[in-house]
Amino acid sequence: MRALIMTLALLLQAPSSPQRVTPPPVGDAALALSVDVSLVNVLFTVSDRKGRFVTSLPMEKFRVFDDNKKQVITHFSSETEMPLTIALLIDSSGSIENKVDFEQEAAIKFLKSVLRERIDRALLITFDLRVNLLQDYTDDIAKLARAAERITVGGGTPLYDAVFLTATEKLARQPGRRIAIVISDGMDTTSRKSLNEALRAAQQNDTTIYCISTNSIRREYMGSDSGNKVLRKLAEETGGRAFFPSKAKDLDTVFKKLNEELGAQYTLAYGPGETLQDGAFHRIRIETDDRQLRIQARNGYFAGRRDGQR
Repeated sequence: MRALIMTLALLLQAPSSPQRVTPPPVGDAALALSVDVSLVNVLFTVSDRKGRFVTSLPMEKFRVFDDNKKQVITHFSSETEMPLTIALLIDSSGSIENKVDFEQEAAIKFLKSVLRERIDRALLITFDLRVNLLQDYTDDIAKLARAAERITVGGGTPLYDAVFLTATEKLARQPGRRIAIVISDGMDTTSRKSLNEALRAAQQNDTTIYCISTNSIRREYMGSDSGNKVLRKLAEETGGRAFFPSKAKDLDTVFKKLNEELGAQYTLAYGPGETLQDGAFHRIRIETDDRQLRIQARNGYFAGRRDGQR
């Protein structure tokens, strides 16, 4: 089967029916990624020991390290009013056949609770045998809700491909905070990309991933534990969070927490100089003097190579 590349021009069309895409083989030159900018941007939250978000700290309270080297913070702000660019990714594979109603309800409730009209934008993608764009960017919640109601169950589960393509083709270069919401059981079966490649794409494109697991509703699926580990890894290594609701009515609590977190984010930026183009993975660490506070942020980024190689 000839592999197709999901191009930005194709995806920017508002589809009247789902667009289906198969990612190219690993290593395709068209999807080579690099970070060739002068600044590293990091979204993060600060919470106390009781899990309450702290939102009023000044820049002077923070220190940032790149591979254990202290950096100069050049930009700093609270992200509460900054626009959200949201990609909602919903697992529509055969493994969630008895959970599709749960996912539809989750999608609609999330959009109603988070999206701010004329400020934020969201799109809806499902993944089964392929990655499908059901609704491109819009601030119209009704359109997104109608798209969610059209979700039907398919075959395999290309979770990693969906994350990779969303980060590189849809969220890349978008303004504001780039957020991916993944609703899935976490059990990838058909991706050409690996979990590490999906994570690398998200990190290189400043994408924060939040995951909502469907595994807690019914525990008979043997892969649920490993699936939850995948969802937790996707979230934690990009600075997001994974949620594990046990039933649909628990979603209100999940969305309240997610809404609160998105409204409590800070952002900072720094320029590590020549090392930004060394092609290596760089660990990011943010510290504050107050030992009672916990900082949540992505753990690092992949720098591009000056010669264009990885």
